[in-house]
Amino acid sequence: MSSADGALIQLKAWLSQSNLPKDGRLPPEREFADLLGVSRGDLRKALATLEKNGELWRRVGKGTFFGAKPIDELSVVGRVAEQSNPMEVMSARILIEPLLARQAAINATGYHIDDLERCLVAQRQAVTWRQYENADNRLHRTIAEASRNTVLLALFDQLNAIRRAVVWGRLRSQTSVPPDDHHSFAQHDAIVRAIRERDQENAAAIMKTHLEEVRDGLIRAKPNAV
Repeated sequence: MSSADGALIQLKAWLSQSNLPKDGRLPPEREFADLLGVSRGDLRKALATLEKNGELWRRVGKGTFFGAKPIDELSVVGRVAEQSNPMEVMSARILIEPLLARQAAINATGYHIDDLERCLVAQRQAVTWRQYENADNRLHRTIAEASRNTVLLALFDQLNAIRRAVVWGRLRSQTSVPPDDHHSFAQHDAIVRAIRERDQENAAAIMKTHLEEVRDGLIRAKPNAV
């Protein structure tokens, strides 16, 4: 493994476990390289990889930020977010993400599997909901990456941008630590296991069940959010 690959692994692990500020701003480059224990050159390559994947964005003179780029109200995604609602988003996820899990079970590389395993660890080590959600977001996107289908990944990223604006922005209110028996832990474990074992049917079925439970939880929390 090259030093650049190692820096990318370190960066992903840090992002999944850290308490980022609300705007997702990352530390200055020199400080960040020291924090991760990597060279600035390798850090730049790792950041460029995540930027290319749509996982972070940069603004000249402002810095580098983790997450989807703020939605322009005039963009297609922005218009959809304004007209949509949480249940529409969940319905779309339930249609699309089981397909991604199925494709991941076919096409995931060893690198993808390792990355998914790191996400599982990061979720259980999370001490705040924000840390958990960072790891959760990373896990679902890694499954999309593991499909190795550029079009499906692009669709996932668009849906994820809408999800951030519509669902979490309006419904997330937890301030405590995720409980040890949080239902997503076991479900995520099972999804990753099915992908690792190349079990397409189970990967899709468990993902569908998982997202249906997320949807049902949103309904219980906000019964009028439809």
